[in-house]
Amino acid sequence: MVHAGLWEDNGLVFATQIGTFINPSNLRRCSFKPLLVKANLPPIRFHDLRHTAATLLLIQGVHPKYVQELLGHAIISTTIQKYKTTSAAVSRSANRQGHATARFGQRLKG
Repeated sequence: MVHAGLWEDNGLVFATQIGTFINPSNLRRCSFKPLLVKANLPPIRFHDLRHTAATLLLIQGVHPKYVQELLGHAIISTTIQKYKTTSAAVSRSANRQGHATARFGQRLKG
């Protein structure tokens, strides 16, 4: 419930009921973990969502430079190093399918 007249628009994805920064432990304890339980999912760290998003983007063929910028990595080699297993899996799958995305894994290496 948003409190009228008290709302501060800080452009946050996750905010308190008045638009201010939410305490990260409150977010995890009061919102995230109960959602995992409700969805019958295993316990994961909130930060794991970041890795999942990056992996899914790379698997779908999104250019690593875009993923680097989205994650806020200063240099692309950080992104490539963290997600090289993903690139190898994508490359193997693409090679099996004879698909043009077979070059995706090669682009990640360079």
